[in-house]
Amino acid sequence: MARKVSGLAQYRALLAKDVRQELRTREMLVSMGVYALLVLTVYGAALAQVGDRLQVVSFAGGLLWALIVFTSLLGLNRSFAHETESGCLEGILLAPIDRAVIFLAKATSNLLFLLMVEIVVVPLFFLFFLSGAQLAETTPLIVLPLLIGTVGVAGVGTLLSTMTIDTRGKDVLLAILFIPVVFPLLYACVSATSVAFMGVEGTLGTFWTSCTVAGCYDIIMVAAAWGLYEFVVSA
Repeated sequence: MARKVSGLAQYRALLAKDVRQELRTREMLVSMGVYALLVLTVYGAALAQVGDRLQVVSFAGGLLWALIVFTSLLGLNRSFAHETESGCLEGILLAPIDRAVIFLAKATSNLLFLLMVEIVVVPLFFLFFLSGAQLAETTPLIVLPLLIGTVGVAGVGTLLSTMTIDTRGKDVLLAILFIPVVFPLLYACVSATSVAFMGVEGTLGTFWTSCTVAGCYDIIMVAAAWGLYEFVVSA
């Protein structure tokens, strides 16, 4: 009699598969890294005539999150590339695995890869655009909205990338679906990040309020994606 494998064991196996596969090929990480560098280059050209660094600080939060969102889109488009090209996804769906476990494993792997890229890209952003600026003492607080925002991007993006996996023009379709859905999260994270950069006295309340809004968005949307994933992946 076959021994039933627990959901936690299935989750670990699927997550380990994604991590090993990506570390072996590095396709997703390299493509996101190169794309982020190209976006930073475009930012550099666009802001070359800005003489006062304080002006950059005032909208640095928006620039940083635009970089993260567009880089994430590229990675999310590649998140199911190996499964679809090798037919692995069909095999996973035929196996007696809870669809929610598949979602959690893929969302976790996407979260890990996005965080790995951010660990490289965010310091480069500071080096290129904020190295000569007077940053506030609250600047390290940007870690919190970055983490909260990345969790939401990975969770929602995993669901939407699954929905568009077999469609024509999936790159464009994913962006069309992703940007409006993630806009409330993006707005809250940009607000919190900008407050942390500027450090204006009396605005820390706005920072915590924005982080709370982003956290509530994560809880609601990731839970909804987790619940809907079985219907999406089986469609």
